[in-house]
Amino acid sequence: MRYLGRLLVYLAIFFFTLSVSSVLIARVIPVTVTPLKVLRLVENFPDKGQSNWVPLHRINLSMVRAVIATEDNNFLAHRGFDWDAINKALDENREGGRIRGGSTISQQTAKNVFCLPSRTWTRKAVEAYYTFLIETFWDKRRIMEVYLNVIETGENMYGVEAPARQVYGKTAEHLNRHEASMIASVLPNPIRMKIAAPSSYVVRRAAQVRSLMSKLP
Repeated sequence: MRYLGRLLVYLAIFFFTLSVSSVLIARVIPVTVTPLKVLRLVENFPDKGQSNWVPLHRINLSMVRAVIATEDNNFLAHRGFDWDAINKALDENREGGRIRGGSTISQQTAKNVFCLPSRTWTRKAVEAYYTFLIETFWDKRRIMEVYLNVIETGENMYGVEAPARQVYGKTAEHLNRHEASMIASVLPNPIRMKIAAPSSYVVRRAAQVRSLMSKLP
């Protein structure tokens, strides 16, 4: 038992060192490989998918406002977890309404960059741990920059630069308010909801996103 306890301590130290090091490295270099990208690459081989890393200053502010409006309107205020949104989601789920989550942009970034795409309590625990780490070692600009470059935005598309080029024929720097809202509107399910051929639901959702954008400070 003594040796087992010592082994567990060593493993904990190793995991802590590895996780902190990976977060510090990801703070300064482009994040171009994620667990989800690897999984999709295996599923869709040999299609490598569309992904172009761009710094935050080359992404139109409308895109930033669109994802804050629809995904996490308290992004600038919270420290990784929006407890009000989480409690509201739990209440709605208990009442039998549409199942919804309360994940912040920070949590989604941690999930995309550091976690396997699974739906387990272990993954949620790891996601929470990495959310704490990125909120500690990154600033909000870096979290937003990584988020907008790694999120799945369509079939074999990652980051907002990919649909900007493939769908709208421009760079993310020149996206307008309408285009940004269309991209943000499909994020809950970018495989089913298409930007290039939007359903009436996506069009309505994008209009709602633009309305929410106008209410942001």
